[in-house]
Amino acid sequence: MAARGLDGIELTVLSEEAHLPYDRVSLGKALTGDVDLTLGDTDFWGTPGVTLRSGAKAVRLDAREHVIHTSDGGRHPYDEIVLATGSDAAQLPFPGAEAAHVYRTLDDVWLLRREIARLTHVLGRRPKVVVIGGGLLGIEAAAGAQELGGDAAVVNRSRWLMNAQLDEGAGQALGRLIAAKGFEVHTGVAPAEVLVDQTGGDDAGTVIGVRMADERVLPADLVVAAVGITPRDELLRLANDDAIAAGLEAPFALGRRGGVVIDASCSTGVDGVWAIGEVANFEGECVGLVAPANTMAEIVADRLHGGEATFPGFDTATKLKLSGVDVASFGDAFAQEPGALEIVYADPARGVYQKIVTTDDARTLLGGIFVGDAAPYQSLRPLLGRELPAEPGAFLSAAGGGEAPETELPDDAILCSCNNVSAGSIRDAVNGCGTCDGAEPVRELPALKACTRAGTQCGSCVPMLKKLLEKELTKAGVTVSKALCEHIELSRQELFDAIRVLQLTSFEDIMARYGKGAGCDICKPTIASILASQHNAYVLDAGRGTLQDTNDRALANMQKDGTYSVVPRIPGGEITPDKLAVIAAVAKKYGLYTKITGGQRIDLFGARLEQLPEIWKELIDAGMESGQAYGKSLRTVKSCVGSTWCRYGVQDSVGMAIKLELRYRGLRSPHKLKLGVSGCARECAEARGKDVGVIATADGWNLYVGGNGGATPAHAQLLAKDLDDETLVKYIDRYFMYYIRTADRLQRTARWQEELDGGLEHVRRVVVEDSLGIAEELEAAMARHVDSYEDEWAATLKDPERLRRFRSFVNAPDAIDESIVHVAERDQVRPATPAEREEIERVSLGATIPVRTRTEEA
Repeated sequence: MAARGLDGIELTVLSEEAHLPYDRVSLGKALTGDVDLTLGDTDFWGTPGVTLRSGAKAVRLDAREHVIHTSDGGRHPYDEIVLATGSDAAQLPFPGAEAAHVYRTLDDVWLLRREIARLTHVLGRRPKVVVIGGGLLGIEAAAGAQELGGDAAVVNRSRWLMNAQLDEGAGQALGRLIAAKGFEVHTGVAPAEVLVDQTGGDDAGTVIGVRMADERVLPADLVVAAVGITPRDELLRLANDDAIAAGLEAPFALGRRGGVVIDASCSTGVDGVWAIGEVANFEGECVGLVAPANTMAEIVADRLHGGEATFPGFDTATKLKLSGVDVASFGDAFAQEPGALEIVYADPARGVYQKIVTTDDARTLLGGIFVGDAAPYQSLRPLLGRELPAEPGAFLSAAGGGEAPETELPDDAILCSCNNVSAGSIRDAVNGCGTCDGAEPVRELPALKACTRAGTQCGSCVPMLKKLLEKELTKAGVTVSKALCEHIELSRQELFDAIRVLQLTSFEDIMARYGKGAGCDICKPTIASILASQHNAYVLDAGRGTLQDTNDRALANMQKDGTYSVVPRIPGGEITPDKLAVIAAVAKKYGLYTKITGGQRIDLFGARLEQLPEIWKELIDAGMESGQAYGKSLRTVKSCVGSTWCRYGVQDSVGMAIKLELRYRGLRSPHKLKLGVSGCARECAEARGKDVGVIATADGWNLYVGGNGGATPAHAQLLAKDLDDETLVKYIDRYFMYYIRTADRLQRTARWQEELDGGLEHVRRVVVEDSLGIAEELEAAMARHVDSYEDEWAATLKDPERLRRFRSFVNAPDAIDESIVHVAERDQVRPATPAEREEIERVSLGATIPVRTRTEEA
């Protein structure tokens, strides 16, 4: 938001809410965290001629007198008025609706946060939250409730989720992914009533469940309604009523389902009255998306300055992440255009669905849907309505077809649909053609976003924006910086090679040769990681402790309450009963929460810093070692039971998994590494979701590389097949060492492979064919790592100086951090919520506090 084009204009904004204008698209962030959603620069409201009146609800519009009246008694004459009143959350059309919460405004979100915290405290368990409505807001509300400590269920009348944006295949895939994250999903059945306690006791009026149309009852402590929107057109309806009462014709045309009818100029047809956003009914529709609302705002701004811009229609493209699952839909997603072709890749087992819609000759892009893997959306969205540069199937990344050709976006292609910013506008800004105030070229991404507004709303276009910026700079002869940070001009790959060739071993030597200043939070841990991966030295010695991230400094993962987790290595998921007994004894002795992880390990949570050496001594004495869950290094090698026990297994997957985990343990890398080994094609170890996946065949092993979970999941791709044990290990050695040498900091293997020139084929040539002639060198580097490996916690316990790091208070070595408070839940402990801590603090110091856990010293 900037004060542009306001010369000679007095602008008054009337806002019903008490807040500064905020970003409703990001309400989910406010549900689960304390974030500032304020739109634009707050200095804008200090611009001469600009006035914001918060808490001033518009209650009456007099279109004949050109006056708007507000609830505080204000009377505001106008020459031009823009109605952007938005919408209300639609109410549930059945009994008990008044007991449901809605999810529409910042106040709604804050109320939900408080209510979930209150219920958690009162009930002493995770509250059951039922969200009615399986659209964008409904799933977002459910995800937030789950993150806040509730057990969420989503109810949707349609047979699949997000039925307004996704077809059935995509909706079913989304449902599987959501269910896999712990949500209950109920589709194809309508709710009929919100049930409340009517016993007359203390709980009278509280929600107890939701009765479905099929008479099932879903238990509920809290119900959230997210079943759609109702345009806020009451001002227009009242104005029509006033006119009719005066014997005049109603001035405003209203849509059948609400909203004021507008033409392509966003005019209501009444002199000086415009409408934008969800209250504006264009061609029979009111749409609750930010992109068309922003476009309408630009249209009206242009018209008020004498322009002739027209609204092109609703852009319903959607790109978002729902509970960690990528979802995207754009254009003619349902293939309603006559003769439209649908090119589909679906993998129900993984919950991946990709569809591209084209004209009947398979050349012109009409739309698409992506669930589980939405990577193609970024490059395809700007090509809507244009001829594709390759076969449509080439863009279905989940099918393993490789990278689609790079595309030079035409100037009129819309790169940022939220703010309607074209590729040409981006090029103008980069080349200094006066897009911003002045004509200086914009050469940095943050400045480019501020100048053009591209990437400032949902952010999905930022990768494309960055690529376009770098291309334009290259064309202009400007060297695109690959500097690690402001202190080191080399890229991570260049720095790695320099340290390797010169055999540098200290941060000081490296900074003296290649850096300036004292370093920062980017270069320090990067250098520490490079030194660890090349020399395998103890990470906290020789001044390297100050370079590490918090977790590496403690050799443990810090948790939300300041305690740490303890994760012993359990290679391949195989563990003896005796070692299980030791873990159980340690957990009981120190009052630790225990959890079996998806990586086939046992995590122990809640250890204080000074307890870590004691705990690890007991574990190491029993023959265990650190699982290094805190480092950017190997985490786990997951395996199925394999041919040893399973009647379907064709190879010993457990034996191979243990061999690989013991080989690569402690291997420091640009990001964490995970492997999986499956004993047959049934893939029980989910190997293709790992950085390296190994799947048994009757003739050996198939090797897959570049799979990642996390924020941007990727399916591992086949590198080589039917390998014997020795060749398999050799290829993995080469792959990991080539990745460690050449990847950027914090770059997962999937993204690294994608960005290599030649992608997977390049990796195959290097690893399998030794095209660069470095295979022996890579293998030798891995051999040095294997030979020099030492467990970090075993090394720590041997040295009293190293143990000095593990104290909660430096000046009081024996003191205990009394700020750590745990509460009991399901026969274990967990960190107290803010509400629970407040309750505990109200208890007098001399009283017994049953919810505080204190581990007695051994």
